[in-house]
Amino acid sequence: MRLRFVALLLGAFVFLFPFYYMLIGSLQTEPDPSVRGAFPELGNLTLHNYGEIDKAISLGQSLINSGIFTGGVILGTLVFGVLAGYALARLRFRGRGVVFNLMLLVQVVPFQLLTIPLYVLIVRSYGLADSYLGMILPFAINSTAVFVFRQYFLQLPQELFDAARIDGAGELSILWRVAIPLVKPALLTGVLLTFIGPWNEFLWPFLITKQQDLQPLAVSLSNYLTTVSARAANPFGAVLAGACVLAAPAVTLFLIFQRRFIAANLESGVKG
Repeated sequence: MRLRFVALLLGAFVFLFPFYYMLIGSLQTEPDPSVRGAFPELGNLTLHNYGEIDKAISLGQSLINSGIFTGGVILGTLVFGVLAGYALARLRFRGRGVVFNLMLLVQVVPFQLLTIPLYVLIVRSYGLADSYLGMILPFAINSTAVFVFRQYFLQLPQELFDAARIDGAGELSILWRVAIPLVKPALLTGVLLTFIGPWNEFLWPFLITKQQDLQPLAVSLSNYLTTVSARAANPFGAVLAGACVLAAPAVTLFLIFQRRFIAANLESGVKG
């Protein structure tokens, strides 16, 4: 038992050390890449790096951009995921199995493979470059979320839907008044599974936005590292400070909903 505890403690230390080093590096006045840098003196710790990165890229505006991007993706995921999941689970129509199989097939296609056609479509055809909508659209429908919602809707008794139809309720009314109240855990699961992706997304916002005041924090940090950091006194400390700000909402969300994260992973693996 003690050996297992020591092994788990060692594994936790190895896993958490990069986060600790990121936090310590963001507080150091002078960069120290040696092993001693992980255990700096108290006199070498300051919040100066956070002020420097805020001056360079405006942390507040970048966080707002990340929040709008992530919030839009989550909203689209919930709305379209619920509608598609309900249709695939409870509606009878020709080709339903084919649609479901195609949806599963989409999951194995790397997003990078679709980047060029999506860029041409969003920028040239729709003219949505340098816009929040242009960032959100490619992620508005999440096939994984559709699958999760479908599995939840399949668990509901068919008698509930039959009784609602006998009472004269339409499909949208059944979905809103009967199905959704019974699958509220699925909504939270969809939010938790969706949040991390757009919050940390770099490639697509980097391609679609050129205006700095529209770029999410991940893109702003990359631009700082390649352009402004050469003139900074402690560029890596500033970048680590920005990384801490970027990681803070995700870490906070995980700590608050830790049990739901674990339950969501288990449910997505065993429901069928």
